[in-house]
Amino acid sequence: MQTGAEQPFLSVVIPCYNEQKNLERGVLQEVQAYLTQQPYPWEVIIVNDESNDDSRHLLQEFVSQHAGFALLDIPHGGKPAAVWAGIQQARADIVLFTDMDQSTPLREVEKLLPHYAQGADVVIGSRGAGREGFSIVRKMGSFIFRTLRRLVLLPTISDTQCGFKSCRRAAALRAFPRLQFFQQKQRPKGWKVSAYDVELLYLFEKFGYRIVEVEVEWSNRDESDTKGQTGELARYVRESIEMGSEVLRVLRNRWSGLYRQ
Repeated sequence: MQTGAEQPFLSVVIPCYNEQKNLERGVLQEVQAYLTQQPYPWEVIIVNDESNDDSRHLLQEFVSQHAGFALLDIPHGGKPAAVWAGIQQARADIVLFTDMDQSTPLREVEKLLPHYAQGADVVIGSRGAGREGFSIVRKMGSFIFRTLRRLVLLPTISDTQCGFKSCRRAAALRAFPRLQFFQQKQRPKGWKVSAYDVELLYLFEKFGYRIVEVEVEWSNRDESDTKGQTGELARYVRESIEMGSEVLRVLRNRWSGLYRQ
């Protein structure tokens, strides 16, 4: 069922930064084909984070031909800014934010939604231990990051970085503005790893929201140029440093009492 003037049951937010190759292989057609088979009203908000490839043209063309899809343009601000912009435009009580590459297919939302009827406020996807499509380097790095992070933050959550998360919109409206990402005065340039997910989940937990983690299908399908053309090892090292520093920043904020304000 395509949503119209009626209140949507589900809002899907998809950030986009230089996703031309993923768009050309038909990811939005996959999303549209799944949603049109659902019995509930829905909407899809695609947030263009000032892409500098042909993404915006492809998005505009698709949105103009498919009901239920909307395009929102923002100045380049990074993934958290794109997700936050989409959440503010969303109309449904439940909001799903998912990656454009559809490494986790949208149909996996069927595993998340039932938990809301059981009292969940936040339901997130987990990629499990397999990580199909990850090189051995990335599998090792992911295992190390998860292990160290769970020693100091969010010990009950296995995978904070899966790009398939949902929450009640009211919870997002409360937590997102508190992210330290938005306190930075300098705008990001290009693509940058962000462990904002860790801080977001920490805030959800601190506010007392019930978080449920569900294992979902995941296989690396990303074909975009978003992450640059550096080698796998160099990219892994850069990402590890950036993600580690983000976790340490959350710890510093907690120890300094910033989150008590």
